[in-house]
Amino acid sequence: MHTILGAGGPVANALTTELLNHGETIRLVSRRETKFKGDKLSWQKADLLNYPELSAAAKGSTVIYLCAGLVYDANVWREQWPILMHNVIAVAKENKARLIFFDNVYMYGLVDGPMKESTPYKPSSVKGEIRAGIADMLMAEVKAGNLKASIARAADFYGTDTTNSVADMMVLAKYARKQTAQWVGNPDCKHNYSYIPDMGKAMFLLGQNPDSDNQIWHLPTAPAITGKEFMEIAAKIYGVKPKYMRINKLMMILFGLFDKLTRSAVEMYYQFDHDYNLDSSKFEKAFNFKPTSYEEGIKHMSETLYKG
Repeated sequence: MHTILGAGGPVANALTTELLNHGETIRLVSRRETKFKGDKLSWQKADLLNYPELSAAAKGSTVIYLCAGLVYDANVWREQWPILMHNVIAVAKENKARLIFFDNVYMYGLVDGPMKESTPYKPSSVKGEIRAGIADMLMAEVKAGNLKASIARAADFYGTDTTNSVADMMVLAKYARKQTAQWVGNPDCKHNYSYIPDMGKAMFLLGQNPDSDNQIWHLPTAPAITGKEFMEIAAKIYGVKPKYMRINKLMMILFGLFDKLTRSAVEMYYQFDHDYNLDSSKFEKAFNFKPTSYEEGIKHMSETLYKG
């Protein structure tokens, strides 16, 4: 049985779709019921911070996918992520299940050059320090031979069905409504964006291949391009001019006085005023997987979730 912890988020939804398409037995675990239905699919309510609830929900799992997200606040992360990871590791051991943790790249910090699976952890933020800690917690269990697990990392998203992507909200949704886009940071810096449907397919492939265990994977992501290039591609697809308003760090700080989410995001600004280059060549070669191009991905969004 394939169990998705943190069901309902964009990656979890994309993974659920892949598992359903391949006829797998699925259990979705979250605090709120999801939209998915199926003969081989079940949902169970559980708080991942509550071990007895989590243990009951994950019973019988053969592969566990940790796709959970916490409130975007460093204090919440500092308190809850270690508990959550401890619980999930224990449940995976209890079921002798493989564990695949969907992660981000915060732990690398500011990197001069491509971010690779071998890039050392040098976090530039509190959130990065927390993510480094839970990644080390998981891989220590792997190195000790207590668990079969892998970490799957992606860049910032686009193509979400939950409207919690900056690129979706500030570019695609804006151009879909014939409005001016917004861009955080320097639009001349390069940045990659991971396409959510590709993330679902990649997580599915890791789940199907035990040989992928006990290592880190960067999931298939198109090459980094500048913000201007991203917006030009999107504007062409939506048939609008690539107009945008730049949001700098001072603007984020000022807006953060009134908005907690923005205030929490200020420490990550370094990702948007320096080049950000996720290298996913290891996964692409291992699984013969070509990432969806920005042109193809944005075109699909313009016909579905963010219609022009």
